[in-house]
Amino acid sequence: MKLLNRFVLAFCFISSTIFAQVEEVNPPDYIKTIIFKSNTDLSQLPILKLGETIQLSFDALNGNEDDYYYKIEHFNYDWTPSKLMKPEFLDGFDNQRIRDYENSYNTYQIYSHYKLTIPNRFTKSLKVSGNYIISVFNNDNHLVFSRKFMLYEEQVSVGVTLKRSRDLQFVEQKQRVEILVNTNSNNLNNPTQTVKATIIKNNNLKTAITNIKPQYTVGSQLIYRYDKETSFWAGNEYLYFENKDIRAANNGVQYIDLKDLYHSYLYTNLPRNNSAYTYFPDINGNYTVLNIDAEDSTIEADYVWVHFSLKATEKLINKDIYVYGNFNNFSLDAETKMQFDAQRNVFYKALLLKQGFYNYNFVALDNGKINESEIGGNFYQTENNYKVLVYYRDLGARYDKIIGFGEGTSVNISN
Repeated sequence: MKLLNRFVLAFCFISSTIFAQVEEVNPPDYIKTIIFKSNTDLSQLPILKLGETIQLSFDALNGNEDDYYYKIEHFNYDWTPSKLMKPEFLDGFDNQRIRDYENSYNTYQIYSHYKLTIPNRFTKSLKVSGNYIISVFNNDNHLVFSRKFMLYEEQVSVGVTLKRSRDLQFVEQKQRVEILVNTNSNNLNNPTQTVKATIIKNNNLKTAITNIKPQYTVGSQLIYRYDKETSFWAGNEYLYFENKDIRAANNGVQYIDLKDLYHSYLYTNLPRNNSAYTYFPDINGNYTVLNIDAEDSTIEADYVWVHFSLKATEKLINKDIYVYGNFNNFSLDAETKMQFDAQRNVFYKALLLKQGFYNYNFVALDNGKINESEIGGNFYQTENNYKVLVYYRDLGARYDKIIGFGEGTSVNISN
């Protein structure tokens, strides 16, 4: 009996390990500026068609010129491992060394810049659509960091429309996503069970709404006109700064100082949750590296200590406040957690960031959940980008395809 119980416990442990959802792993402090993109100029969550090129780059600040290797894995729609063997989704080989790297030039902070492009001569193609994770390992086969991406097919067309909430309680604060999937000539078996949609706001997987089933079908169309199920808090426009010229104060930078490295001190921000909405263009939490005096910013842009500060209020003093943006993959961790200065009555944090243009916000951690509205507020007029992925697993199939992709913006949001 004891042996049987041990077997059952071992089986349960293995099962929970195998079928657990996989999360992205953030890098150690000497790995900076992870830029992961497909056919866009900005670093953002890569969502690309089968056959398109994907690019990953990062900087190692330890100056060792270490070797790094990459591996690619395929996942189900819910980020549990798929049943596909590697030759079924990958043509060629992974677990290859990242061979393309250069050392920084004319910078105070020394670093090595690594770059990987897929497809390449080893990893010739990814053969099926769906969810993927690329993981980067060091020479000791220790995981350094990982990032998610998606490949889609164009089997169906996906229309995305942004509306204000139908709930009068949140009509000024929420944005509702309506989806219309036209299956064209594709025969989708039992779509209310086999089709699932995911909505991603501003390329942030951590706040995505997943596993949304069609509300009803009309002919060849799948219609999603939910209210609560597909509504997001609207948030506010991102704050920003630029230090493409680190020797002068630019937008958002109050003053600069040169010590071992340059320091950029930003203006102290005020909470905006009780202020009126003000529109100003942003890039929805993203960032771009730029040094106006360089021919190649990837190796000539320097690293700068950027000093953030936020005026404290009585409601915020006992809460955990973070600097938030794509520069650290929208993660809440010790690196971005702000400290409270009671004498100045401000939260403050210094982050080592590469020169460029950055969007950021301040968020609170509320009972283990990200609260973006505690400091910035929610305004239905906020310009947000929404991406919709449509997953399909046919009866008897062994993996979840992404059969369609659509995109919408709340610029012209309607009632």
